Amino acid sequence: MNKTIQQHRRNWLKQVKGLGLLALGICLNPSAAFAKKEDADEAIKKITGGAAIREGKVKLTIPPLVENGNLVVLKVSVDSPMTASDYVKTIHVIAEANPSPNIFTVFLTPRSGTANVTTRVRLADSQKVWAIAQMSNGSFWQGSAETLVTLSACTEMV
Repeated sequence: MNKTIQQHRRNWLKQVKGLGLLALGICLNPSAAFAKKEDADEAIKKITGGAAIREGKVKLTIPPLVENGNLVVLKVSVDSPMTASDYVKTIHVIAEANPSPNIFTVFLTPRSGTANVTTRVRLADSQKVWAIAQMSNGSFWQGSAETLVTLSACTEMV
């Protein structure tokens, strides 16, 4: 066998071995794969640029008890007239215990009509989830909800 091919194969096997050890570590300590409260706080700071976030206007609805974290219905609504001078620009949803705290971002315009979003998300564990809306005037508003997940998602290693 060609020496170069053997070297490539050995390097590839070393990389696969490293990934296997990483996967084993996550299986033995699955909390290492989850984001932490600090990660969620950092994600929120990146979204707002450190600006103040007000409570109100944003309503986040998730079931308080979820049997399976693989398909969790999540609803966000923001109180806004959605006119050319006063509308919701973005809605960000952040989860503190998912592997990545940013679940999704929705971009809206006055032509969206309403600032209501319904979707299904995966939640890795019982946690607090935030919805942060950026308004056209640059202000940020938030709403949050906590949920208890009995069968976690986002932890399977394929």
